[in-house]
Amino acid sequence: MTLISFTHKGIYCRQGNFYIDPWKPVNLAVTTHGHSDHVKWGNQAYLCHELTKPILDQRLGPGLKIETLPYGKEISINGVKVSLFPAGHVIGSAQVKLEYKGEVCVVSGDYKTEYDGISTEFEAVKCHTFVSESTFGLPIYKWQPQQILFDQIKNWVSANHDKQKTSVLIAYSLGKAQRLIKGLGGYAPIYVHNSIANLNERLIDAGVNLPETIRINADLKKEELQKGILIVPPALADGKWIKSLTNAATGICSGWMQVRAGRRWQSADAGFALSDHADWPGLLSAIKATTAEMVFVTHGYSAVFSRYLNEIGIAAHEVKTQYGDEAEEEEQL
Repeated sequence: MTLISFTHKGIYCRQGNFYIDPWKPVNLAVTTHGHSDHVKWGNQAYLCHELTKPILDQRLGPGLKIETLPYGKEISINGVKVSLFPAGHVIGSAQVKLEYKGEVCVVSGDYKTEYDGISTEFEAVKCHTFVSESTFGLPIYKWQPQQILFDQIKNWVSANHDKQKTSVLIAYSLGKAQRLIKGLGGYAPIYVHNSIANLNERLIDAGVNLPETIRINADLKKEELQKGILIVPPALADGKWIKSLTNAATGICSGWMQVRAGRRWQSADAGFALSDHADWPGLLSAIKATTAEMVFVTHGYSAVFSRYLNEIGIAAHEVKTQYGDEAEEEEQL
């Protein structure tokens, strides 16, 4: 029995008559998280984790029909048991577990296995079929522990302060920005772009504990900004605003920084391999923990990763989807 199929609209559960992270409008979209390549405007109804709702409200606007679930609670949709489990990717991110007549399928969305201190830690769910991303599905991608990366960032900021340079970290508004704020809170004043400030306000209202930040505005003096840490989305990375700052130094926070020769932002002064996706060891450990008999591999290095899984005895198929990678995530706020 097959619980899911891959259609022109997205991942479809025929028995339940709903889609998971569809890229075209449908009646019911079960949503893994709030990044724009996994959630689109125009669906008649959404089902997501409780902490993803404020993100959808901010990104898609008011008036949407959104139902929420906590992790682990099971509901029935047309006879299919549906529940959400932590994906560890960003705040509110969830794996979707489907169960029907003894068959269990889990759709991971995006995930990472290292606990980041702010997103609920990834939880492997045993299943017959597992749908896994493979954004960083190559052996060269192996992340350093988060604390080491934060120490590197702090040392970089300290060196910038000594040189009277303004430290600007480039990070996505959802996920990376909150990790940085949580990990760097108290080290120096943190100034954030409007897109991050708006999203943070929604999350704080929903009960997320975030350190205090200062919204960047025209009234702030450049000398004041120089004493802190600025966090802005990639859309501003090469903009006139950063160039207008006094001696700005920019640091890109992205898993792609693992391979420096492959930088997608060549103008950056520093790169920190901080990713909200699982690395090669994380992908393998997560998949093995599910004990899945079949793995469908989506976006990223899906051809290489699925071939490797087959070589080590895990049945896998590459699936083409419209999900992007970390560098394609749009900033829409």
